[in-house]
Amino acid sequence: MIETICETAFAPARLAVARGEIPGATLGVVSANGDRAVRLAGAAALRPTVEPLTRDHWFDLASVSKVIATTTIILQLAEQGRLDLDRPLTDVIPDLRQYDVANAAERQLTFRDCLAHRSFLPAVEPIYTYGDDPARLRAFVLQREWRQPQPGTPPVYSDINFILLGIAIERITGAPLSAWRLGDGLGFGQPPGPVVATEYCQWRGRMLKGEVHDENAYALGGAAGHAGLFGTVDGVLGFAHAMLQGALLSPAMMAHVRTPQFGHRTCGWERAFPGWSGGDRCSPDTIGHTGFTGTGLWIDFGRGLAWTLLTNRVHPSRHTESGIFTLRPAVGQALAEATTAC
Repeated sequence: MIETICETAFAPARLAVARGEIPGATLGVVSANGDRAVRLAGAAALRPTVEPLTRDHWFDLASVSKVIATTTIILQLAEQGRLDLDRPLTDVIPDLRQYDVANAAERQLTFRDCLAHRSFLPAVEPIYTYGDDPARLRAFVLQREWRQPQPGTPPVYSDINFILLGIAIERITGAPLSAWRLGDGLGFGQPPGPVVATEYCQWRGRMLKGEVHDENAYALGGAAGHAGLFGTVDGVLGFAHAMLQGALLSPAMMAHVRTPQFGHRTCGWERAFPGWSGGDRCSPDTIGHTGFTGTGLWIDFGRGLAWTLLTNRVHPSRHTESGIFTLRPAVGQALAEATTAC
């Protein structure tokens, strides 16, 4: 059954590759009992030479790092009693806006605020343009007086939230994010196998392959709370299977992941809502997250099924129309329909 579901759901991605909209795509599907299937098509790289895509290729997971790594680690630390989700970040980062302790709004932000993207922090900031020393840039993030939104403006999805959470993890554990073991086929830093190419970076002056695509994550040392994780399709499926089994987090911590905290956002993840990236046919008890490079992971607890769509849609440039925003829900839709038919 799982093979049929994967084959049917992969049809939109296979067509996108054939049309030249994206260089390559890999779809992996896993059930709660561990059955899995993988389909792939296209190229891991087009430039400087064409490289066929294989199941062993590592993808830059981009913002999927936020859920596989940062959210999971934060919740595990909370379970161990090393942080309180509803306490301010200053419990572990006392120097956050340390020159304005009486007035700095950042000092009131809680771990849950950042996980659920309900802070006032901006979506993104070109942190990499302020220097090239990771320690100095971390200090910049902590001491920056972030611009405030207009009154009445709702909070936005923010990389800064997760950069702060990454710094908190480093403070609590006394080790960089790259020291955290996430399972086979997942890791920060240079992958140990073949890697999918992303974009020709104008700032770095080279085609990126094996180094993090996100400029801020690169400037912060390659591993940050918002990006920097690489993974194979089987590595991502291994994580998804563990989530389906409840093997990574206690029931209490899993509730934070599956329960809305702010709008359609849970702690770290998005919960299914009309028009979202996972398609409109998944069960209401579905969570997911996407990554800028063309990646995504969705976990349908109601159906006991998870899937990851990994593409290199930014290769060789992000400044082309890849159709990724229609491709993702099309795959989710096809998968749901195939699941119902089986």
